[in-house]
Amino acid sequence: MSTVAFFEVEAWEEEYLANRLQGVELRFSRSALQPAHLAAMSDVEVLSIFIRSPITSNILEQIPHLRLVVTRSTGYDHIDLEACRRRGVVVCNVPRYGENTVAEHTFALILALSRNIHKAYVRTVRGDFSLHGLRGFDLKGKILGVVGTGSIGLHVIRIARGFNMEVLAYDIRPQPLLAEVLGFRYVSLEELLRESDIVTLHIPLTPATHHLMDWSKFQQMKRGAILINTARGGVVDTDALLRALDEGILSGAGLDVLEGEELIEEERALLHMPEAEEKLKAVIRAHVLLRRENVVITPHIAFNSQEALQRILDTTIENIQAFFTGAPQNVVNVP
Repeated sequence: MSTVAFFEVEAWEEEYLANRLQGVELRFSRSALQPAHLAAMSDVEVLSIFIRSPITSNILEQIPHLRLVVTRSTGYDHIDLEACRRRGVVVCNVPRYGENTVAEHTFALILALSRNIHKAYVRTVRGDFSLHGLRGFDLKGKILGVVGTGSIGLHVIRIARGFNMEVLAYDIRPQPLLAEVLGFRYVSLEELLRESDIVTLHIPLTPATHHLMDWSKFQQMKRGAILINTARGGVVDTDALLRALDEGILSGAGLDVLEGEELIEEERALLHMPEAEEKLKAVIRAHVLLRRENVVITPHIAFNSQEALQRILDTTIENIQAFFTGAPQNVVNVP
């Protein structure tokens, strides 16, 4: 009987998975995968993780019978795909669980900034009902720049069109037919940054997209624009973001992800991580952002709706079952 190990699961998820995965031995852990777990994983063939469990070459060497890694996320930058390929380990993801969920959170951030909802809430809690400094702006007629038109980016566009916004998009693989149907235009990244009132990022973190939004990109943006990031923290250079806010290039930012965010929950991990000093600086810069009134930060919860989490589990189950039938799906590497 094959052994499937799940990490970073909640109690309700354990029950849901146990009821739907039959004929395999299931092991569950509430925590992320840690080195202490590895001694008991010599017989594990399938490993299911979330974003807090990095899969490195060293980890793979200590799970000798591993055949499949299933990440319960769309992104897979926490997995060494090349190391998995060398060992013949298939890696699968969940590509489309959050297309509406993350898109809706994107607009929650946009609306918080456009109507100063976060400032108004803090004031009213203090008993201050003044209107000074709370004047917002309409989304109707504004230009939204969408960087990345995968399933999430396209749903953002659908919502934006409902607000009567004009939409510009950039993608290395444009889909002209969808642009015609949904009523948006593909343009160069330079034109998008130059023309957009709001820029929202919906791209994976890869070596090519790391720090895509650097100082040179911020300098190209329309003065007073807003940046939204619900993708990955590493696609934005935090130092450049702070400078763009300081110099008034950006009037605000809505961030569900931050560089170094994995350290905010567990600072003690710094003692055991390479390049700890640079990682600590990233966390400190994130805390500087927290103190700015024109920045709205949420703790990586864009994906976190009940419906989306259930879709994640359903696709994860399908990925595992498809692998065992010899027809793996949602594969992101080629062993």
